[in-house]
Formats: sequence, C-alpha cells, structure tokens
Amino acid sequence: MIVSSFYKYVEIKNPEKFQIEQLDFCKKLGVKGKVLVSKEGVNGSISGTEEQIKEYKKELTRNKLFKDLKFKDTISEEHPFRKTIVRVRKEIVSSGLKIELRNKGKYISPEELNNLIESNEDFILLDARNNYESKIGKFRNALTPDIETFKEFRKAAKELNNFKGKKIVTYCTGGVRCEKASAFLKENGFSNVFQLEGGIINYINQFPDRHFQGRCFVFDDRLSIPTGKNTKDITICELCHVPSGRYINCANKKCDNLFVCCEDCDLKFKHYCSKNCRATAF
Repeated sequence: MIVSSFYKYVEIKNPEKFQIEQLDFCKKLGVKGKVLVSKEGVNGSISGTEEQIKEYKKELTRNKLFKDLKFKDTISEEHPFRKTIVRVRKEIVSSGLKIELRNKGKYISPEELNNLIESNEDFILLDARNNYESKIGKFRNALTPDIETFKEFRKAAKELNNFKGKKIVTYCTGGVRCEKASAFLKENGFSNVFQLEGGIINYINQFPDRHFQGRCFVFDDRLSIPTGKNTKDITICELCHVPSGRYINCANKKCDNLFVCCEDCDLKFKHYCSKNCRATAF
C-alpha cells in the first residue's frame, strides 16, 4: 500500500461542500484515511494501491486551489487506516495560534538543510511536534519542546526568547505544524525563521540514514516508520529496556496507554503495558 500525506494552507470558501465531494470520491475510489478540511485549507493522509493513490492525486490537483499540491509518500504492508474520514474543522491542525500565515518562515529544502547541518553553521533546529514523537526520533542536536499537543507550542516558544537573534529552522512530520509555528515565531520577534519543506518525511525520502535519528512517528496504525535501511533506535522498550522505537497502545481499552514496546515484549505480554492492565482487562 502507498500512504500519501499532504496539506496546503489556502482559502476554501465552502469547506462543507468540499468535504462532501472529498468523502464521496474517496469512498468511490476505495482509499482509506483521514482528511481535515477548513476555511484555511486541507490536511490529509490516505492509503491505497499505487493506482488508487495516483487517481486521487490526479483528481485533487484538478482543482485550481491544489494544482501545486505536494504529496509525501511512504509504504505500508497493509492499510494503516481502518476507515475513511473527511471532516470539517476550525483549523486543519489544532493550534489555537492566532496568526497570519503570510508571515510564515521561508521554506528550506531537505538538500539545503542537509548542507546547512554539514557546514556546521550555528543555527537552531526546532521540533514543532509533541514530546512522544521526538522521544523516538529527531534531528541531531534539535531542540525538542516538552509539549503533549501542538496547542502548547505558544508556551514552549516563551522559553526560546534567548534565541530571537539566531537562525531557526522549524520542522514537523509533514510541514503543516512547522508552517504555523514559523509564522508564530516571526510574529513574536524571531526574525530569521525557516521551515523544512515537506517535513521529516520529505527529508528522509531524500536523505535516509543521514541526520535524522531514530524513527518517525505517524498518525495511523503504523504509529512509527523507519527513517532509512539502517534506522537505529534512540529510546528503549519500557518493559525490558532494550533499544526500541516501536510504539503500541495497551490492549486494555480502559488504559489504551501509548508506550514503546519491542516485538519480544509485545508477544510476551500480549500487548499490555503492565501486569495490572493484563489482569484487569476482562
């Protein structure tokens, strides 16, 4: 299966109409995934066969609003989504940030970032993702704010005031969060702000096994993906403490805890995060 993610900040005058059209087309085509629509744009991730994804891209880019839309593709052995969801939201990524996206930071390509890192230039790489995402993978020497949701980025940015005069490159999984983060920083006194175009997925597709360490968290049933053929885990299994970057959810539905678990412990403890969860699951 091909998993294709995309986003674009662009004014959609009638998101409700667009939502209906998208849902109908996705179901007709047979793709699965989640697409969020709002007046500020679209943000989605879908999965299907190579032919289905090709047809979806062709159809979406027929719309003049999305003719220049860029997709980031990864591979999955099966559908990582259980159904098709297309919803209208106030924002295409919840932030609570009142910003003007025209103030966003300039795009920096994966190649430009790679050159910047290898030149040893003094700059800040800022992770705009949540703490559980950066726990299993991040760029070397990146700043990783301790936030549980993107809505907390405003609070995290206050701790960066000492870096207002430095070059800052924001990044996230696919670009949708770091674009808003870069605009927020620029509107709050950070003058030299850039954003990684296409996010981590775009980078690792072009430069696997380079400057991104560990695995990349994804918001589908896979939960994480390798970032090259020689991905090395940067954290440990929470049950046996061997190196692992593999997330699962506790099988006890009352718990549903997201935790790092190696394959051996997953089998041994039957998908539970603790003996207590296993004992009280029924």
